Amino acid sequence: MSDMSFYVTMASAALAGLVILVSAVLTAWRGWLQLKQQELRQDADSRAAAAPSNATARIEIADLKERIRKLEAIAAGVDL
Repeated sequence: MSDMSFYVTMASAALAGLVILVSAVLTAWRGWLQLKQQELRQDADSRAAAAPSNATARIEIADLKERIRKLEAIAAGVDL
């Protein structure tokens, strides 16, 4: 009977170790997922902050069009 209790004890210890290992891996996995979600949120926030507003974009486009018009006039030999 002592052999049987030894095997039961070893099996219980192995099962407990497996449960601890799985719990640790699951906790690490959740932490990694949380980190990646945070990185994605920060990426989206930085992109949103870097994007110009509509008014700013329109002003920049108007400036670029004016520059192109001036360069075309210079290329055509017209004095401004």
